[in-house]
This record gives sequence, C-alpha cells and structure tokens, in this order.
Amino acid sequence: MTNLNITAAFLIGLAGSVHCFGMCGGVVSAFHFAVPKGAKQWPYVFTYNLGRIASYALLGALTGYLGSMVERAEIVKSIPILHTISALFLVAMACYVGNWWRGLHYLERAGAKLWRYVRPLSKSLLPFKHPLYALPYGIIWGWLPCGLVYSTLTWSLASGSAINGALVMLFFGLGTLPALIVMAAGVESMKTLLTNPKTRQIVALCLLGFALHMLWRAYV
Repeated sequence: MTNLNITAAFLIGLAGSVHCFGMCGGVVSAFHFAVPKGAKQWPYVFTYNLGRIASYALLGALTGYLGSMVERAEIVKSIPILHTISALFLVAMACYVGNWWRGLHYLERAGAKLWRYVRPLSKSLLPFKHPLYALPYGIIWGWLPCGLVYSTLTWSLASGSAINGALVMLFFGLGTLPALIVMAAGVESMKTLLTNPKTRQIVALCLLGFALHMLWRAYV
C-alpha cells in the first residue's frame, strides 16, 4: 500500500462526500435530537464519526482479506480482474454522483434488506446519555447502505491484504469527515457549494478520471 494509494483513498472519500449530503443529511438532523439538551455537540460528533470510520476500516479489512485469499488460491488471474472491478465500480460511482446513471441505487436497495435488521440495534442507544454512547451508534450507522462505500470496498478487495483493505477504508472514511462535520456545524455556505450541480459534475469527472487511471494501471 503506497502513500499514493492512501492519498487517493482519502481524495475519493473527499470528492465523493458530496453524495453524503443526500444520503446522510437526515441522519445528521436526527443526531441533533439524540444529544442531551444543553450539551456540547462536538464530543458526540467526534465519537459518532470515530465509530463510523471504525466500521469502514473493519469492512475494509474483511474485504481485503477475502481478496488476498482469492489471490493465494490462484482461482483466477486475480489482480487485473479485481482492479478492473474496482475501476468499474468507481465509474458507476462517478455516474451516480453526476446523476448520469443511477445504477448503484439498486445495490443500495439490496443492502437496505440487511439494514432493516441492523438499524433497530441503534435505537437502544437513544437518546445519548454520554458521548461514548455515540461510538457504538456510529459503528452501527457505518453499515448504512451507501453506493459510495460499496464502490470503495471493491478497491479494498483488490488491495492485497486485510491491513491494506483497512487502510483504504480508514483513509476513505477520513476523506468523508469534512462533509459530515460541515453538516453537523450547519455551515450553509459550504452546504450550498457542495450540493451545487456544477460541483457534482466536477467531482463526477474527477472520479471518472481516476477510474480510467486505475484501469490503465491494471493492464500496463
């Protein structure tokens, strides 16, 4: 896992986080009501996002381990195939962010079937009695069906090991953090910028460019 790959994972999270405003805006709004009246929100925001990013890292470790097992078994010529799958999912994510094609919506709907069983676990933690209650809450909400997360997990699959897979998702999660903080802080100017259709188009083109670069690297 090179510094370039880690940086790219962070940038994918940062670029793709414009999607978070549509996907996670309701979660953040509900989060405010879970914080005790009069309490400072930032300790809760910190522990919630710590749990959320920890979930991503765990999922990345699992998919990275699975990908490494495929490589060791030599069932297929795995490295180009896994990298191709990662790049194609990133193309799908670019199309999703740019509203060119909404195919990942069907993958999110499939994930929603599992989410129906996971989500009720979070209700016992509400309202928060202490900032630490927001940690397992964030861990649970890290499993929220999200095309952006699913796309990046395919990159973890091609990372070569559980550690590399965890690093990909860790830095991806850190990349999404600024958008979630902006939502929690209620900075309207930043919300307007990040939800602007032109911003989405620029981000989508950046994701598409990176996907094509991944495809090129897989076969040179």
